[in-house]
Amino acid sequence: MKMKKWLVGLTTAMLVMSSMIGCSSSTPTSTNASEATAPPATEDKTPVTIQYWHAHDDDQKAALENMVQEFNKKYPWITVDTVFQGDYDTLQQKLQAAIAAKQVPAVTNIEVHALPQFADSGVLMDLTPYISRDKLDTNDFSEGMLKAYSYQDKQFGLPLIVSTSVMVYNKTMFDQEGVKPPQTWDEIEEFAKKLTKKDGNEVSRYAFSVPGWDTWYFDPWIENGGGAILSDDMKTAMIDQPDSMKFMKLFKDWKDKGYMHIGYGKGASGNMRQMFFDGKIGMVEHTSALIKWYIETAKFEVGVSFLPGDKKRNSHMGGASIAVMDGIKDNEKEAAWKFVQFMTGAENNIKWAEGTGYLPTRKSAISSEEGKAYFAKYPQYKAVFDNFDNVIGPPKSPAFNEASAAYEEAMGKMVLNGEDPETLLKDAAKKMNDILKDQ
Repeated sequence: MKMKKWLVGLTTAMLVMSSMIGCSSSTPTSTNASEATAPPATEDKTPVTIQYWHAHDDDQKAALENMVQEFNKKYPWITVDTVFQGDYDTLQQKLQAAIAAKQVPAVTNIEVHALPQFADSGVLMDLTPYISRDKLDTNDFSEGMLKAYSYQDKQFGLPLIVSTSVMVYNKTMFDQEGVKPPQTWDEIEEFAKKLTKKDGNEVSRYAFSVPGWDTWYFDPWIENGGGAILSDDMKTAMIDQPDSMKFMKLFKDWKDKGYMHIGYGKGASGNMRQMFFDGKIGMVEHTSALIKWYIETAKFEVGVSFLPGDKKRNSHMGGASIAVMDGIKDNEKEAAWKFVQFMTGAENNIKWAEGTGYLPTRKSAISSEEGKAYFAKYPQYKAVFDNFDNVIGPPKSPAFNEASAAYEEAMGKMVLNGEDPETLLKDAAKKMNDILKDQ
């Protein structure tokens, strides 16, 4: 899911470093990512070591080690030094410090919401010339996943750690009650009436829950209703427009009727999950990275559905890309690019997804024999891949993280105090515009 707002205080001066040196470099060989060109492909097998700074936790360590071992078999002259740097927040903070110190890794994860700010600052290598040189089939990636890691028509990362929000539901309960997860907004009211249980004014079972603690979960609801978070030029807040406000007005109505649970504040995520396992919520919106965990933890059959749509039917992606830092030596760039290609290659895609819980990103991998076996084992993922190109990235503004805090606060005031959504979102739009005008 989305990272915390540490980027709010990120200074431009610390990031606009076009002459950085790599962790094992002494002299930079290029100036700025926007001027990057791919040198001719060579068969230089001079030993080289590159660092990969990552956010893969203990559950994904075995999958990462296996991938690195396979890479070493293919490219024995390249040594990949993997360095766990903590969660996305911590990794990006350490990367910020490394940039300031001019000691950056060759390869790193860049969280999807953070990519525009890093790319805009010129510290990432433009992969576009390498993609063109090596004729990488970008059409094999999900369109939305690939675009999420581009900025100003340049590709600064490839999708590696990919998740999206989905509706996880108690299929056993749904079958008993004779209901199915809603596929459109128009179906939600009737679905909720059937599944909600109330004892007087007390709700004993909510039909569904949408997290309010992170805008990542309700951003697609804004867009699916026909609205927008920011204008096309990323300079103006749009959440005060009628179609953009529609989602929160419906949320308040559904919440007031007892149909909908909205978690907000400390412990909200754990509380929502426990209520779901206890049968107090029939369906929760949560990250696809936890689908396997839900399946293995629940004492009932778990189903997965894509987010219901209105005028659109999209879901936002979370997670991180694998990217190359600019300013390292050419032989390190070449080694780094080979590693990026390998980690995101179609031949490794299903194995990586199964080992980490992340989503496959390659269409050819999904249709392969390995992909068919994967979906036979985990049929719940079919809901995502029936909507593969509808998994899209967030707005590409370097100020998006800071600006989104304003309407996340608005959600909290609606949930905790029952305040009017229209007033809240108009006030939030003013705060967002003050932030955006300084960009």
